[in-house]
This record gives sequence, C-alpha cells and structure tokens, in this order.
Amino acid sequence: MVKSSEEKTGQLVSPGERLGVIEEFIPDAGTYVKDGVIYSTIVGRALLDLSTRRVSVFRLVHEIKVPKVGNTVVGQVASVQSDNAMVRIFKIDKKELSGVFSGVLHVSDVAMRYVDSMFDVCKAGDVVRASVISEKNQTYHLSTKDRNLGVVYAFCSNCGAMLVPRRQDMNCPRCGNIERRKTAFDYGKEL
Repeated sequence: MVKSSEEKTGQLVSPGERLGVIEEFIPDAGTYVKDGVIYSTIVGRALLDLSTRRVSVFRLVHEIKVPKVGNTVVGQVASVQSDNAMVRIFKIDKKELSGVFSGVLHVSDVAMRYVDSMFDVCKAGDVVRASVISEKNQTYHLSTKDRNLGVVYAFCSNCGAMLVPRRQDMNCPRCGNIERRKTAFDYGKEL
C-alpha cells in the first residue's frame, strides 16, 4: 500500500524514497526531482509543509566521520611490540567519534631521529596524538614525526600514576619509576 503524501510527514525516509510530485509540492532541502517525482537524497525525517506546499527531508544521522590521510587523530595505545604499537582511535581533528578505529604506529614513523624500540616511545594505556599517513590494506598507519604529535598523557608501568616530564625522561611522582616516551610539546594539557 502506497502512503499518501500527507501520511509521509514525520516519517523516516531513505535515499531514493518517493515523497511526492512537483505538481503537488515544491522540492526543498534533502530532496531531488526525477521525471516530475520528488525523492529523498538522505536518511532523515520527511517534512511536508501543507501551507507552503514544500517538501524537505531533515538529516537524521550526521555524516559518519572516519580517519583519512592527513587527519590528526587521538587514541589510546592498546598494545606495544618492539617495532609497532596498536592505537584505538577515538577522536579525529578534535571531534569525538561514536565508534572506535584502530591504527598502527610503526617505529620508523615516530621520530626524525633513529628509535631502537617502541618501548621508548609509548606504553599500553598512553594517550597519543598522531597523523594518519596511509590507509594501506584497510589499516590506518600513523606517524608522530612532528613536535605537536606524540604521547599527550603517559602512565607509570608500575603504579598507573600520570608521569611527569623531567629533562629527557618521564618520572612517576608516586613510586619514583623513570620511563621514556616520545611526548608532544603540549604533554599533559587538556585535549
């Protein structure tokens, strides 16, 4: 059974769904016309204004944001091996994500100078800011080869307290443990 145009107002519609005809309504935002028929271009709620005879669709779901090459991302280090670290990305260019994406940070992409081991760069649980440099093989490859990229929050491997930068190393104020990290210039500041 096909619904009349008046019954469609407020209904959830998807792209390509018929909303009415141009003899009946004026197409507005979120619509397109083909062969005199008005269709939805987006997923949203149909609004048929009977007083102005306009039909529009209001977006229900905002654009899904996924990392792209060149984006700056923030994530938490999930695991570290000697040559790479897995990062759970939860922010892209200061925008929170509804889902979580994974990225790989390789030892060759962390600093301008030679780095022997990823254990000197980050540890599991640290929060890092990185740049997406590749999407090869459906995997986000990350880099921290910039002054404003790197670890922004680091936690002690022994007791879990937030580490404090001291010269070249990171110091734990609770247990005195000394560790190494590749930190961003604004380490410890609000994200």
